[in-house]
Amino acid sequence: MALPPGVVEIDELVLVTELRAGSSAAFERLVRHYGPPMRAAARRLLKNDEDADDALQEAFLAAFRALATFEARSKLATWLHRIAVNAALMKLRAKGSRAQETADVDELMPEFVGLGVFSTPQQRWSELPEDPVVRQELCGSVRAAIDELPEPYRVALVLRDIEELSNEELAEQLGVTVNAAKIRVHRARQALRTLLEPRMEGLA
Repeated sequence: MALPPGVVEIDELVLVTELRAGSSAAFERLVRHYGPPMRAAARRLLKNDEDADDALQEAFLAAFRALATFEARSKLATWLHRIAVNAALMKLRAKGSRAQETADVDELMPEFVGLGVFSTPQQRWSELPEDPVVRQELCGSVRAAIDELPEPYRVALVLRDIEELSNEELAEQLGVTVNAAKIRVHRARQALRTLLEPRMEGLA
C-alpha cells in the first residue's frame, strides 16, 4: 500500500512496540503514515467523506483493540488496510446497503445472438493516453461508472479488483459461495464495460 507523497517508510516493528507501550507519538506517526490510504479504501466503498471518516475512526479503534494479536506475519500496512475495509463494510451493512442483494444488472449485460457472439461488436480499447489531463478525466469516468453499478455488484468489484481480496476472502465478506462471488464480479465487470463504452469511444 503506497504511502502519501513525502512520507518516508518507517520501521513497523518498532512502531508496533511503541504503540503497545502506549506512546502518543507512535499513534501520531501511525495516523500520519497509514490514515490517508486507509481512508481512501473506506471512501471507495462508502462513496462519501463523512462515512469514510467515521469508518476510519472505527478502524483505528479496532486496530488498537487487536494490536496485541498482530504477529507481523503480514505488513502492518496490509493489516490496517484490511481493518479499514472491514470497518467500511460494517458501515455499509448497518446502513442497509446490502438489503438489495437481488439487485440485477441484466440491462447492463451484453446481448448475444448466438453462443458467445455479441449482438453488438465490442470495441477494442487502446492503451491510456499519455496526456495526464486526459488520463485523469478517464480515471474519473471509471470511478463514476463504478459508482453507478447496483450496490452488491459495485461492492464486489471494488473488493476484488481494487482492494485485491482473493475470491475466497470476497466470498466470506459477501456471505456467498466462492462461485457466486466469482459470478458477481464477472457480471459487475461486464456491466462496468457497458457503462464505459460511450465514454471510451475516443480510445477505440
